[in-house]
Amino acid sequence: ETAELMPLPISIAHALTAKSAEVRANQAAKGEKPLLLPDAKSQVSVEYDETGKPVRINTIVLSHQHVETLNLETVKAMVKSEIIDPVLAKYQQYVDGDPILHINPTGKFVIGGPQGDTGVTGRKIIVDTYGGLAPHGGGAFSGKDPTKVDRSAAYAARHVAKNIVAAGLADRCEVQLAYAIGVAEPVAINIDTFGTHTVDPLEITRRVREAYDLTPQGIIDHLGLLGGFKYLQTAKNGHFGNESFPWEKIHGGDHLK
Repeated sequence: ETAELMPLPISIAHALTAKSAEVRANQAAKGEKPLLLPDAKSQVSVEYDETGKPVRINTIVLSHQHVETLNLETVKAMVKSEIIDPVLAKYQQYVDGDPILHINPTGKFVIGGPQGDTGVTGRKIIVDTYGGLAPHGGGAFSGKDPTKVDRSAAYAARHVAKNIVAAGLADRCEVQLAYAIGVAEPVAINIDTFGTHTVDPLEITRRVREAYDLTPQGIIDHLGLLGGFKYLQTAKNGHFGNESFPWEKIHGGDHLK
């Protein structure tokens, strides 16, 4: 659905929050005091056709923290003109008419960040991944070192799925890995191509088992998860879809052919 091989809704949602950060950084670079503050949350609803293809952006929700002196109408105008409109310009093929916009639908949003959400952890696991368009094992990523398969195996599943698509074995792919405590090898590997495979799915699974060491240590070594990677980068705009992350790398697919 997108160049970064992510579902369209979550890609647009991440683009909105990234644009928000860019707007604030540009204002700071000019010596201006940003009127929009760091805490922001986005959600995008996209209509799909009967074949599963995205066709139209239906609704955008963007809640943005702001200084107390701004009234709601000013916040709405700023968010629309400086954040939403520039992002939608990049996704024009999915804009048919005016999408429904909900900007700060609860009204004033002045208290944000840890002050507004203190005492919680392990949240946002869906926005960290695919925005609800793929199953999630349930464990949070942040705060865990890569020996924990909650984190490293999710990265590995993403990496394997991308390389299956890159190898031309399928147009769409979901990789599920299951582990048992004290057992290094995955107890199950399930690959779903949603009927888009060019090679029998059982053969794809066999090739994956042969090509990848999916033990925790094997994943750590293959993806370099203890090799100086700065995990702080994953705290913004999701863990998937950023081409600079090692699990996003495509190796040409020859090892799966």
